[in-house]
Amino acid sequence: MYKINCLNPIAQVGLKNFSSEYQMTQNAEDADGILVRSASMHEMELPDRLLAVARAGAGVNNIPLDKCAEKGIVVFNTPGANANGVKELVLAGMFLAARDIVGGIEWVKANKGNADVAKAAEKEKKNFAGTELQGKKLGVIGLGAIGVKVANAAIKLGMEVYGCDPYLSVNGALQLDRHVKPVANRDDIYAECDYITIHVPLMDSTKGMIDREAISKMKDGVVILNFARDLLANEEDVLEGIKNGKIARYVSDFPNATTAGQPGCIVIPHLGASTEESEDNCAVMAVQEIMDYLENGNIRNSVNYPACDMGDCTGDSRIAIFHKNTANMITKFTGEFGAKGININNMMNKSRGEYAYTMFDIEAPASAEAIQNLEAIEGVFRVRVVK
Repeated sequence: MYKINCLNPIAQVGLKNFSSEYQMTQNAEDADGILVRSASMHEMELPDRLLAVARAGAGVNNIPLDKCAEKGIVVFNTPGANANGVKELVLAGMFLAARDIVGGIEWVKANKGNADVAKAAEKEKKNFAGTELQGKKLGVIGLGAIGVKVANAAIKLGMEVYGCDPYLSVNGALQLDRHVKPVANRDDIYAECDYITIHVPLMDSTKGMIDREAISKMKDGVVILNFARDLLANEEDVLEGIKNGKIARYVSDFPNATTAGQPGCIVIPHLGASTEESEDNCAVMAVQEIMDYLENGNIRNSVNYPACDMGDCTGDSRIAIFHKNTANMITKFTGEFGAKGININNMMNKSRGEYAYTMFDIEAPASAEAIQNLEAIEGVFRVRVVK
């Protein structure tokens, strides 16, 4: 029986996929798996029995990834499950930036007591006039699940779309509309595009990428859309760009004290993935990932361990080993099995940075002594008997 704890409310459409072999628990200390959305786990004492954490969403900055990795705890996320919801809000952001819809609505509210509001509106509407998206140039930086959807939708709106992603996957390339123009350098997007939307992960190399230098390379009157992470932009530099007329609008899904209520800023209260459909999709994917891992040892969509899939666990025994990505580890593992007379039917080893994951299907269950010997090998974080 596997025990599952939810640190946040998780959509029932996902939870109902758990079989009778799973039991929900209110106590995280008793859990084999944890499902989480936004709750911070950085100060949490991770129980020794915890095997996996599944984030029902894409961002994992609320989870201590290295701490989990060194305890042999796999952290999953759900890339693409909320992509359509975010895509639709990005499109809404472009419309809001192109035409002063919000200003117009606020004017109507302020004039609700005016019996001649319709007549007054005909005089005032010129103050809220804007431009159309058709024919404008859109630059998409980052062509993952969301970026590809945004690019393809913009093509259908009649925009000229440029895409930049040096790490574009084969799957992403296959899904990308053939009319999207690939560019190798972000500077080409800065120089060419009327609208620029960012869809890259927050890393040391991307933090503050939209700064004074980048903005100086952009067209006058550019619209910048940030539905990925607020720290991707140096927002003080963005406000300076708005003040001097370089930036027409900055649309962000991340409210903070820097941009909230500032002229030229359209700030949305982090609604990108806040749709029923996105929450359902994330919940279903998170549950499927955690079940496949707990039952079979397979890893997909992990952010701290490599993808590794040996199919359903139908043999006599399966052992999973979490370890440092260093030389001779496989030799040590197989040597231990050989010393105990255990035949290996199948194995798989994958690495991700400094961490590695190895699975063995063996002909007979390993003895407690064999497991202890594997655990004692220097560089091993955890040995898990899947079956």
